[in-house]
Amino acid sequence: MSASHKEILKLAIPNIVSNISIPLLSTVDTILMGQLSALHLGAIGLGGMIFNFVYWNFGFLRMGTTGLTAQAYGAQDDYKLGVTLVRGMLLALLLAIIIFITQGWLLEAATWFFAVQDTHAPLIAEYFTMRMWAAPATMLMYVFMGWFFGLQNAIYPMIITIIINTVNIIVSYLLVNEFGMEIRGVALGTVIAQYTGVLLCFVAVAYKYSRYIHLELIKAALKISELVDFFKVNSNLFIRTVCLTFVFAFFYRESSIAGALALAANAILLQFVNWMSYGIDGFAYAAESMVGKYAGAKDDSNLTQSVKISFLWGLILAVIYAAFYYIFYDQLLHLFSSDNDVFAFALQYKLWMVFFPIIAFACYIWDGIFIGLLAIREMRDSMIVALIVFLSVYYLVKTADTMQGLWLAMFSFLIVRGLLLTLYWKNVTVRKSLI
Repeated sequence: MSASHKEILKLAIPNIVSNISIPLLSTVDTILMGQLSALHLGAIGLGGMIFNFVYWNFGFLRMGTTGLTAQAYGAQDDYKLGVTLVRGMLLALLLAIIIFITQGWLLEAATWFFAVQDTHAPLIAEYFTMRMWAAPATMLMYVFMGWFFGLQNAIYPMIITIIINTVNIIVSYLLVNEFGMEIRGVALGTVIAQYTGVLLCFVAVAYKYSRYIHLELIKAALKISELVDFFKVNSNLFIRTVCLTFVFAFFYRESSIAGALALAANAILLQFVNWMSYGIDGFAYAAESMVGKYAGAKDDSNLTQSVKISFLWGLILAVIYAAFYYIFYDQLLHLFSSDNDVFAFALQYKLWMVFFPIIAFACYIWDGIFIGLLAIREMRDSMIVALIVFLSVYYLVKTADTMQGLWLAMFSFLIVRGLLLTLYWKNVTVRKSLI
């Protein structure tokens, strides 16, 4: 089968649909807590943010699994397909144990970093402690989703994600409104939904992919020589993801220091960024699957074609987002806030939001391509350099205008990442060594 527009759309559209369901969940949680008090509303916002920053760092479980699985799929290596899943699951459970043991330290560190107020601290601690019980399920979900993507199956992740979010919304609503569990109810709803998702993943594997799984794989998964390569891929992805997480954590922290208006405005603007990422990531995930498959099959012609197709659709969607933000920017601001001061403040940054999708889409697509190639070292190095540029630009500009400095630094971060990964790809020697 040759790389085609039909192939990438078959992979990307289910990813986009499942991604779109994600912000709906946080919206419902926010509404449920907003009905209780402003204190609960602030606590759920900060608590959710803390969990996002904790778990984002372990996104390598999905990315690494997708790249390894896609290449094994392209090479028609059934043994490697099975052992990748088992090895990923063992690592996920190990990390979940570590997270659970260190949860007290993680909460203290997050409370300090995000400057959590004393009034919010007890509610956030209650939310954090309850949600921590979902750590094994969350880690395993990363692996399962990555494995399905690598097998060129975007339908199962879409169905499972929609079911998880539906269960989460229904259970959270009942626990909060019928059982009066308040913020613990929202957290417990997430825990129940995550374990529901893991159960569905096991059922899906047993139903369609049982031929790849057998008990001997557990012993094979612990082979030292293969474990070294496995950890090398995932450790470099971890470093890359920590750098990315730090950029957004730093962005939130500096916004908070700049004042209530800056924090409120950036909280809204970063929602625009998230909505864009949910769409573009659909094509980035598709690129991971396609590029990995053709790299594993040693099919350089279709690999190159899949790269071109991925960029074309990424650009098309970026232009649509840019046009949407240009036309509906004012209405979107009013949707998020009725505060006139916040509206006037955020209105100054319309052009940043309009151009953001055009500037950012290349980074997202390149990430998918390099994950499919398992070119993780190049991803790590470009991210480290981009982080250095981000901090340098910010501290050079912040004395004049903190907000402008933050967004200029963010744009510089995205541009440097895109340029460096483009240079890596265009370097024929490096490219050939990757595939």
